[in-house]
Amino acid sequence: MRRIVLLDAPSSLGLRPPVPGTVPGCYKLAGALREQGLLRRLGALEGGVVTPPRYDLGGWREGEGDFNAAAIADYTRRLAARVEAHVRAGEFPVLLGGDCSILLGAVLGLRRAGRYGVAYLDGHGDFRHPGNTDRTGPVGAAAGEGTAQITGRGQADLTGIDGLGPYVRDSDLHILGIRDDDEDRAELASLGITHRTAGEIRRQGPEAVARRTLRDLQDTAPDGFWIHLDADVLDPSVMPAVDSPDPGGLSTEELRELLAPLTASPRCAGLDLTIYDPDLDPEGTGAVLLADLLESVLTQP
Repeated sequence: MRRIVLLDAPSSLGLRPPVPGTVPGCYKLAGALREQGLLRRLGALEGGVVTPPRYDLGGWREGEGDFNAAAIADYTRRLAARVEAHVRAGEFPVLLGGDCSILLGAVLGLRRAGRYGVAYLDGHGDFRHPGNTDRTGPVGAAAGEGTAQITGRGQADLTGIDGLGPYVRDSDLHILGIRDDDEDRAELASLGITHRTAGEIRRQGPEAVARRTLRDLQDTAPDGFWIHLDADVLDPSVMPAVDSPDPGGLSTEELRELLAPLTASPRCAGLDLTIYDPDLDPEGTGAVLLADLLESVLTQP
């Protein structure tokens, strides 16, 4: 049985402040899930924490690129070193975020180890980059640029760290669970980047989509793949405690059926969980849901 390592990556550096002068609360995600006994429930090794730099927009202004970029780059390198070491040791890192920018650390670490794909489970395409800002609005929050950045689109200090960009090839990226009206769909299609909406997953069947994704990744990503799991892939009726709770997402059971074959694959190198914000969930129901979900898919017989 593979050795799961639970590693906290509590960075909110890639998100805009919910209110001026505040810090987005998703950095509390790791603590909330650990309070649910996740380490014990997964039978995981303790990976500790990679502490992020201070969240500080300073004098940043719209149009100046991504805020916190230097801090994100520094954090990406440190997180990448940890991910690479665990993967090379044959371990299965589970990163508890944090916002979506922690994915940069995972894919940079994997890029140092070989050629890996990404199954990107998210309610949004996250494909904002300087080439389409007229459509998507000004660049600034790295958390909204995840798929663009990992495929080499964006400012060089984040997309080309140590000369290793792009970290993931277009053909090795599979975006699953975006809303049917996501604004990135047309551009993703024009580039041949595989993506399936929540509605398509529902019609085709989550398990069938997962199996197709595994077959495709087998063909293109020889060393395996990583799972990025953003809590907003779920419908806000079951997961409202996210920064963009858009309707039309997956149910808990649909997500479980989608995740189970992916996490069970011996080619799956690890997983990160992001965006759940305990500040928006005073009863803690989202933490219970996510801990139960991770336990069910990561401890399959």
